[in-house]
Amino acid sequence: MNKSTKMTGNKFLLDTNIITAWLKGETSVADKIDKAKEIHIPIIAVGELYYGAMYSSRVDKNIADINKITSNYNILVVDDAVSLVYGKIKAALKKKGKPIPENDIWIAAIAENHGLILVSRDKHFKEVETIKLKDWK
Repeated sequence: MNKSTKMTGNKFLLDTNIITAWLKGETSVADKIDKAKEIHIPIIAVGELYYGAMYSSRVDKNIADINKITSNYNILVVDDAVSLVYGKIKAALKKKGKPIPENDIWIAAIAENHGLILVSRDKHFKEVETIKLKDWK
């Protein structure tokens, strides 16, 4: 397998817990981000980060960190196509009796719609059979 073939699976969507680990200085996460071909951030994670910043004791610093991320990485938003995928994922989870948090359904829908590997430490994403999942420890 040549190097260019390996790179096709190197496009990632980062869940909030991975971004938080990165912001806290986890070098293993930073190294993987540096080696990735593409890194994308779901708008839902941006909202979760702002919530965390507003609830923290270091509001200004945390907002500055979020602004660096949003200005340097592609932010993927919810549109009609993502909404359709969201509906399919949520219905499938309900049918098998395995709900996951609402925001995470949206994040999974963004990953699936854009054909990205979702990087998360949340095990419940395994319930979404239509996405590729990676855990960066």
